[in-house]
Amino acid sequence: MNTMRIEESFRNLFWNPEMRAALPDIVLSLALAALLGVILGQVYIRFGHSLSNRRLFARNFLLLVVTTTLVISIVKSSLALSLGLVGALSIVRFRTPIKEPEELAYLFLAIGIGLGLGAGQALVTLVALIIILGLIVIRGLTRQPPPQGNLYLTVDAPASTGLNLQQLLQLFAEIGAVAALKRYDLAADRLEAAFHVDFPTPQTLEQFTQKLRTLAPDARVTCVDDRALAI
Repeated sequence: MNTMRIEESFRNLFWNPEMRAALPDIVLSLALAALLGVILGQVYIRFGHSLSNRRLFARNFLLLVVTTTLVISIVKSSLALSLGLVGALSIVRFRTPIKEPEELAYLFLAIGIGLGLGAGQALVTLVALIIILGLIVIRGLTRQPPPQGNLYLTVDAPASTGLNLQQLLQLFAEIGAVAALKRYDLAADRLEAAFHVDFPTPQTLEQFTQKLRTLAPDARVTCVDDRALAI
């Protein structure tokens, strides 16, 4: 008797009639979500302008779109599950802040794709995504070329070092590099500044790093290649 109940419980858990009916649609939605997530990532890599590593950040889109599609597919027909989802999400905390508005916009777009596919609105989602990506591509192709520069450089240093923006700009001038300030964050304990820099040679980058170490030994320098540094 107990064995029969266990078998029936497993059957209802893994293979009930509602699940059999919905499974093909869910699988198709997840496959389409994965494809659209990859396409969105490629568009972001090609036409994005964020200072962060766009290729690394774009890897999150596939997982985000597929996960959102799965969650919405499960909870869309159950009020109890929807309320449970709200309660579960209320305890989630994101420890890494999104500093670029463009990154946030692409994350919202990825979530929107997942919501549309999970709600069974595949056609509307596809049409909307084609229009949005078309606008992104048109904007990217018609955008004016960026100012001269070959590296995105970020300096992160403890505030206790006394390092300031004027000293950083002076260091660039001393080695003959041209720098444009893109972001400047000053907190009680840290300073972070991002520049679009034109370094004439790799040696000038090393000179900048060495001079910076004399002012702030604990400073950290991060470089992201933009158009390749000629050697």
